[in-house]
Amino acid sequence: MSFQWPWALGLLAVVAALAVLYVLAQRRRHRYALRYANVSLVREALGRGPGWRRHVPPVLFLVAVGVMVLAMSRPVAVVTVPSQEGTVILTIDVSGSMLAEDMKPNRIEAAKAAARAFVERQNANLRIGIVSFSTDASIVQSPTTDKNLIIAAINRLRPQRATAIGRAILVSLDAIFEGAEDDLPSAAFQNLDPNAASPRPTLPPLPGGQKAPASIVLLTDGQNNQFPPPLAVVDQAASRGVRIYTIGVGSAQGAIVRIQGRQIRTALDEVTLKKIAELTEGEYYNASTETDLRKVYETLTTQLVIRQEKTEITAFFTAAAAILAIIAGGLSLFWFNRLP
Repeated sequence: MSFQWPWALGLLAVVAALAVLYVLAQRRRHRYALRYANVSLVREALGRGPGWRRHVPPVLFLVAVGVMVLAMSRPVAVVTVPSQEGTVILTIDVSGSMLAEDMKPNRIEAAKAAARAFVERQNANLRIGIVSFSTDASIVQSPTTDKNLIIAAINRLRPQRATAIGRAILVSLDAIFEGAEDDLPSAAFQNLDPNAASPRPTLPPLPGGQKAPASIVLLTDGQNNQFPPPLAVVDQAASRGVRIYTIGVGSAQGAIVRIQGRQIRTALDEVTLKKIAELTEGEYYNASTETDLRKVYETLTTQLVIRQEKTEITAFFTAAAAILAIIAGGLSLFWFNRLP
């Protein structure tokens, strides 16, 4: 557990001082009673009294004040929370190397089967979109909750050429924030550099590292060989709070695969895929068989529903302090007919 306002913890010294004053007051009470010469008079001065019960309300009250100080420090803990992601973009590589037959019947058909199974497992409120990329990237299906449309879009995927991972990220963001540029001021469209990695206005970042209710699942089996480079545009996803989960098909060492009777060497750029996931607080997965690929999508189903996140738990400390204070006051009124 950490604190957003750790300086407020200094107020615990005040709580400690109050505890010391209470102990001193109790000792003073005993010293005052012992001034009487007769033991019976001492007992009469002290009275039979409530014994240990008289200490309970003050101690509970001091603990309540201490807990309230912790609440003022805005504690943060890592907790398991349900994901609020309402949109997932399945971004699938359809380059020629996806025809490799090291998966059955081939990589692209195995990826399509795993994606269909992923769609079927999602709840009815999750919006899913499909983006394909090869030489360029395009939105095959805008985000929707209609699973029939999503599966039909997956079935339409056909292999092409090249691998444009950077463009895939940009088009996936377009699918998520479709229409958001309409709300930007006209000044945002001025002086755009046509040669820039992304010749479009950049949407304003979310404040305080907040996460958008959306994520991208990007699957590829190769290396980017088109403009722009993925790491040159991934900051646009990070600044908008969009997590990118990357899936690498094959191995970083590369392999010779047969594509339509020809032998072609393919290599997986795991370094870039891991970096993309790291910069957007997503995760990287590797799949070398169709079974691995299915398991990755099954894992993602859980990952997109439940996540470990840092969450401010001030409310819990405030509630605990209030309950302790109420108990202290209630016991004091019940036992002694007065507040502590």
